[in-house]
Amino acid sequence: MFDSAPRLSHGPVTVRGIRMRDAKALEAELIANRPWLERWEATLPGSRPSGRFDTKSSIRSLLESDREGTGLAFAIEVDGEFAGQLNVANISGGALSSSTLGYWIARRFAGRGATTIAVALVTDHLMLGLGLHRVEVCIRPENLASLRVVEKLGFRYEGCRRRYIHIDGDWRDHLCFALVREELPEPVLQRFLAGRVPPFDRSVYPVEVGGDPRADRSA
Repeated sequence: MFDSAPRLSHGPVTVRGIRMRDAKALEAELIANRPWLERWEATLPGSRPSGRFDTKSSIRSLLESDREGTGLAFAIEVDGEFAGQLNVANISGGALSSSTLGYWIARRFAGRGATTIAVALVTDHLMLGLGLHRVEVCIRPENLASLRVVEKLGFRYEGCRRRYIHIDGDWRDHLCFALVREELPEPVLQRFLAGRVPPFDRSVYPVEVGGDPRADRSA
């Protein structure tokens, strides 16, 4: 349906299509950042995380979704160094014309704005490059760093999905955010860099956010 993940850059931040040769770097980051990431990792009901990562199989699965046109898998680089992932899933054309985003970044790169730039670059590609109408992101209320990304980029809060995804051993609530093309007078990255994103009002949330102190990192 769509082309493979392109290479997109702004300053020191680059997003590019993930490759099989990234498996070693990906595994190293997942292991090194285990305490930083494990609270946000999807789990299977009734199972316990093994702490082991089959990154080659994971990349193969992502690339298969890419070939089928249902997803795009990006590596995030900062100053040329592998720093994290940004995956686009559930790509639909036609009357729906939408997709969902998920992302993570290694702890040592947090607080430098890299995730925010990466999400802006990919959102602009999806909406302005591929012509999708809607981009959605769903985030746990405790994950303050991820919430800051969508808040800073002007994603609109749509509601709370109760017990939505099995994360860290249980079904977890997620806050849902989205953008549609009619809401964008200019590209997402351009609007963010120019300081034209409207202030975000957290009073719209039905729950208190950022309850986990480990999540209190700016992305």
